Amino acid sequence: MTDSTAPHPFSIPNYRYLWFSRLSSMVALYALLLILGWQAYNLARESMDVGASAGILGLLGLLQFVPLFILTPITGWVADHTDRRWVARAVLAAQTAIALLLAILTLTDHITLAWIYFIAVLLGICRAFLGPAISSLAPNLVPRGSLPRAIALSTIAWQVGVIAGPGLAGPFYKIGPSVPYFLCTALYALATLSVFMIGPVPRSVIDRSKGPLRQVLDGLAYVWSNKLVLGAITLDLFVMFLAGATAMIPVFAKDILGEGEIGLSLLAASPAVGAVIVAIIFSVAPLSKNVGNLMLGAMVVFGIGTIGFGLSKVLWLSMLCLAICGAADMFGVYVRSSLIQLHTPDDRRGRVSAVSQLTISASNELGDALTGGLAVIFGPIAAIVGGGAAAIAVTGLWSRLFPQLGAAKTFEPSAEGLDTRTDKRVD
Repeated sequence: MTDSTAPHPFSIPNYRYLWFSRLSSMVALYALLLILGWQAYNLARESMDVGASAGILGLLGLLQFVPLFILTPITGWVADHTDRRWVARAVLAAQTAIALLLAILTLTDHITLAWIYFIAVLLGICRAFLGPAISSLAPNLVPRGSLPRAIALSTIAWQVGVIAGPGLAGPFYKIGPSVPYFLCTALYALATLSVFMIGPVPRSVIDRSKGPLRQVLDGLAYVWSNKLVLGAITLDLFVMFLAGATAMIPVFAKDILGEGEIGLSLLAASPAVGAVIVAIIFSVAPLSKNVGNLMLGAMVVFGIGTIGFGLSKVLWLSMLCLAICGAADMFGVYVRSSLIQLHTPDDRRGRVSAVSQLTISASNELGDALTGGLAVIFGPIAAIVGGGAAAIAVTGLWSRLFPQLGAAKTFEPSAEGLDTRTDKRVD
């Protein structure tokens, strides 16, 4: 089925349920994370200076990453060997309970840094299981020809969550600190219900002749052997690891730009504004040509936007730079996700998605920790600017280490003359 004849993903009921679940859960997640970071930063500022308090935000990222790093081999195997719908249902129900716990702790004035650290670990565990299950489920719901458009639509849901979550969190926090957490509880409950509405989905036959450990290693070996997939995953890892600006948004909102909760929400939502614009374009007119070079160029633009954010001293310019970062990141996410999903067999998709999620989390959460640590030593501005410059340098290096990226003209493996199972030329 070609792209022109493939059905629109929204014409498929199961995909619509998945999309709404993703939208609800992403709004809840990013609202929750913003308020969690805001509370942690303000609690730290009661006894610490700006640099040390920025380090607390980096620690939150590290606490979310550690359980994901430990659990990745397990979560990928689970996504390939169990009903992915039930994995998503269980995790979303757990996140509903976490949001309710935060609401109660905040309402009763029992929220502390220790509780915030504990919640960060729980969120890391939940995200470790949810990511591979959801990412691997989408290709089972739509025909292959519909997948690039489905990925763009799924990313729109994600980025709308990045906009709406922070956009709602700041104003609702001004009403009452516990209010955004109660909102997150309701949204997670809706997301859980939506996944329960997804009916049975087709799955490929799983090879059960090998033990679980061997199957986990096979997933890792596939990523290593497919240089296009490996290059796409690791490029995102290092660029986002080095140029982690979002963790410092509370610092810039409070102590550099002199803005309160409203400015915090505006800054936090800005990257997603640019991302949604790009995602909407791709959902209408999916990218089909010169995809590898465009992804590399987008990573350079991301680094430039990060440098601009670090140097800005006014709110509107900071928002513009973050929007540029979001648009460039969306470009990279769309290309990378399409390449990974279309180049990976379904029976390995959960394990490959788990590896991809691990690198994304490593780049985000460990990037937050790195930026927080550098902010303690050099200050937040130098940490952000230096990270943006390093991201540009890494992109240039990766274009040479992985020439397969620049050589990828379309998403389809067959278009490059490659066997999707062995990554060897077949012509």
